[in-house]
Amino acid sequence: MKCIEVTIWLFLAAVVSAKPPNMVFMLMDDMGWGDLGVYGNAAKETPNLDKMAAEGMLLPSFYSANPLCSPSRAAMLTGRLPIRNGFYSTNAHARNAYTPQNIVGGIPDSEILFPELLLQAGYATKIIGKWHLGQQPQYHPLKHGFHEWFGSPNCHFGPYNDVTTPNIPVYRNASMAGRYYTDFPINRSTGESNLTQLYIQEAVDFIHKSVGAGSPFFLYWTPDATHDPLYASKTFLRTSSRGLYGDAVRELDYGVGVILKLLTQLGVASDTLVIFSSDNGGATYAKEMGGSNGPFLCGKETTFEGGMREPTIAWWPGTVAGGTVSHQLGSMMDWFSTALDLAEIKEPDDRIIDGMSLLPILVNGTVTDRPVFYYRGDELMAVRYQMYKAHYWTWTNSIDEFNHGTDFCPGEEIANVTTHDQVNHTSQPLLFHLGRDPGEKYLIKPKTAEYIEAMKLIQPIVDEHHKTLVKGAPQLNYCDPAVMNWAPPGCEDLDQCLPVPHHDQTLCYWPH
Repeated sequence: MKCIEVTIWLFLAAVVSAKPPNMVFMLMDDMGWGDLGVYGNAAKETPNLDKMAAEGMLLPSFYSANPLCSPSRAAMLTGRLPIRNGFYSTNAHARNAYTPQNIVGGIPDSEILFPELLLQAGYATKIIGKWHLGQQPQYHPLKHGFHEWFGSPNCHFGPYNDVTTPNIPVYRNASMAGRYYTDFPINRSTGESNLTQLYIQEAVDFIHKSVGAGSPFFLYWTPDATHDPLYASKTFLRTSSRGLYGDAVRELDYGVGVILKLLTQLGVASDTLVIFSSDNGGATYAKEMGGSNGPFLCGKETTFEGGMREPTIAWWPGTVAGGTVSHQLGSMMDWFSTALDLAEIKEPDDRIIDGMSLLPILVNGTVTDRPVFYYRGDELMAVRYQMYKAHYWTWTNSIDEFNHGTDFCPGEEIANVTTHDQVNHTSQPLLFHLGRDPGEKYLIKPKTAEYIEAMKLIQPIVDEHHKTLVKGAPQLNYCDPAVMNWAPPGCEDLDQCLPVPHHDQTLCYWPH
């Protein structure tokens, strides 16, 4: 056994011994597990992603740390659950919160993002696309480990009137380059926008420059075309059998193909780990204008499988064996530890890191037992261990919202499971076997031997988690119209500064 362990250690050391590998993390927005052909989508409109999977590793049991964008992204970059890094709210129980442009908080300086640590190993770093960890300048990417940025701090909502609400800025590095809808058009009638093409070209230029400089690079490519309002460029509009959402997916798939092909052409494919995933499940409430979560229950905003299980692929020619599938329970937070492992940087030892390095899985297919925690705001809603998932709380959304047309589980109502009241099951959790029942439809009865034995495994994990949990200060409690994007850095150069209103800080309202 010791001989085998030493051999594995030497092999892993050889992977990172000469020069740290490049890393490209592709994070989609609201893309569902079932949107890719390789994950069973009948349209088969993702040939480049399907090819990526054929040449790499498919990770079908991979999870975000939250069913909403901002907390999920904060967790990935810090390696820590949102309840630890502060990306949650205590304004109301178990509410999803994020960073709209009137949010006062953002990613705290006390949190360490792995791009900050990659700088120690000489990495060139760039984010392309949506940031969503706070729109005030102190929270921007260039203050948290990135050399370059082309994209936006917020979603591409709008158009706004620039009187009661300012249009969202798009940044090039530390200064705004314009605003959505005025300088970066999105046609709300047709869905036409050239944004994804801009994001593809930015990636191409950064990779060319980094390879030419000979430095390792980290590219965080995070386009948001599959987030409402959907968009695609003219070439891709009306080309998908799935409508505008499918058009957006097809263009993103094209972008993946361009990036992987470029890495190969430049001779650095074997030196580059590429990860593809999504920040949360598909927005099923958008119905045909949202993504598919395959066989899983519900979607974005919920802690059912459709809300947090993500389509994930790892590609690294010569290191990750092609055509492989790992059933490792993975978390987006694992990329923190994996990135540091690859760069041979020690993890911070002054805080709990919730992720683990996936390098042994990627290289050797090793599988490690570990739990997955499903949080909604300040509440632990569910826990998965092995094939079992126990719900300690259930809630889709309020009956009032539901009656007014917002349904996070359209066509998937399951009695006593998809509840419109927050239901506390901590005295007797709802238990499902996700192998036999990926749709969380068939409860395992509490008096059965299977239930008793499974809960003997899960309950100690939950107890230990609560016992050792130190919550971060909540960053998403306060909103103020004065902190919106009225006068972003660089607005003077573009003559796009708007009058800043008086401060009126109040508690944010989070309905979900």
